[in-house]
Amino acid sequence: MARRFFVILAVLFLGIAGIPAQGAAEAYGNADTKGNTMVSMRFAEEEILIELYDNPTAGDLLGMLPLTLTFEDYASTEKITYLPRKLSLEEAPEGYEPSSGDFALYAPWGNVALFYRDFSYSRGIVPLGRVVSGLEKLHTLSSPFTAELTVKD
Repeated sequence: MARRFFVILAVLFLGIAGIPAQGAAEAYGNADTKGNTMVSMRFAEEEILIELYDNPTAGDLLGMLPLTLTFEDYASTEKITYLPRKLSLEEAPEGYEPSSGDFALYAPWGNVALFYRDFSYSRGIVPLGRVVSGLEKLHTLSSPFTAELTVKD
């Protein structure tokens, strides 16, 4: 009987422990966006505007700009690129559930991704920002393509 009690208690604890992790990811990625930095992603005379979140990982990326990067399609869901160095994971959540328009880091591989389709919760995804205009341009863009990321004036 005592063993059953401890098994039930452990299952409850593990279930409850998972709830704050997702909540933390949402807070890390969906903080108040007033006054956040806008980033321009320019390619082939097109522009996508991305609003960076106010978190340490996005701040580390901001410090690397301007960057010229080559993006490629991944799984018909996202456009990915690799940065010159890994980004800070200070205060980063364990994972995140990205949706279409999210700009995120996949920490295990060190790549950033622009999601143009929804995706499931995955460990290692860290929210960086959100596309505010031009998302539709990603759907038909052929791979690979080169883009310049700069701080929007």
